[in-house]
Amino acid sequence: MRQPEQRTVPDAEPLLSLRGIDKHFGPVQALYSVDMDLPAGQVTGLCGDNGAGKSVLTRCIAGVHQPDHGQIYFEGRQVHIRGARDAAELGIETVYQDLALADNLDIVQNMFLGRERVRRQLLDEDSMERAAAETLSGLRVTTVRSIRQPVASLSGGQRQSVAVAKAVMWNSKVVLLDEPTAALGVVQTRMVLDLVRRLRDRGLAVMVISHNLNDVFEVADRIAVLHLGRMVVEGPASGFDRQSTVEYMTTGGSGRSEGRSATVNGRQA
Repeated sequence: MRQPEQRTVPDAEPLLSLRGIDKHFGPVQALYSVDMDLPAGQVTGLCGDNGAGKSVLTRCIAGVHQPDHGQIYFEGRQVHIRGARDAAELGIETVYQDLALADNLDIVQNMFLGRERVRRQLLDEDSMERAAAETLSGLRVTTVRSIRQPVASLSGGQRQSVAVAKAVMWNSKVVLLDEPTAALGVVQTRMVLDLVRRLRDRGLAVMVISHNLNDVFEVADRIAVLHLGRMVVEGPASGFDRQSTVEYMTTGGSGRSEGRSATVNGRQA
């Protein structure tokens, strides 16, 4: 298998930082004092086994869940994200695995669903079409036949591309992608991974949550691993390989010398 090219990642101030995030659901603690940074212009791969806390952490960033303890910093200032609207106002958008697209609507209608443009008390179809076309073109999404075709007629890769385009057309700065290549074929997976790279190249902070380590290592500049609700390691992807990442995911530690430039349980590995 062709190995992905290593990308030199400059040190950057985090666009989004989490510090000491705890989350309980009744007697069950899902997250334990989680720290994580999402720098602009980089892809962070969030890895972890089932039940590790990836979805809960994502929903805390997205405003779906409220942390019980800890702080969230955005562009260097502490913020309180009490819902999806707060997240959107900051420029944080989430593309969940179910994509939340309406099959009976076309691409333009989906991209503006809930945010329709109105002119003289009528839908401004021309303006929405232009904006949708410009966003898709800017992301080089060129495989759709027409921006007026129903979403139900799109392939899995095309649907994922529309969902991402919908997320980034609102001046987004952070995009969280939950299992973006799940159930996709080889060609469609390549399309989505190329799209992730384009988001990074536009200066966005991207977090990819995925069980597929091949896809993570294809695009990630940084790796963060959760184990049983704890962030056990975080650092440049060059400090990891697949075996060490699996060990962190399954045991919470690694007996190998990989990841020396990463932070493990709050200290340098």
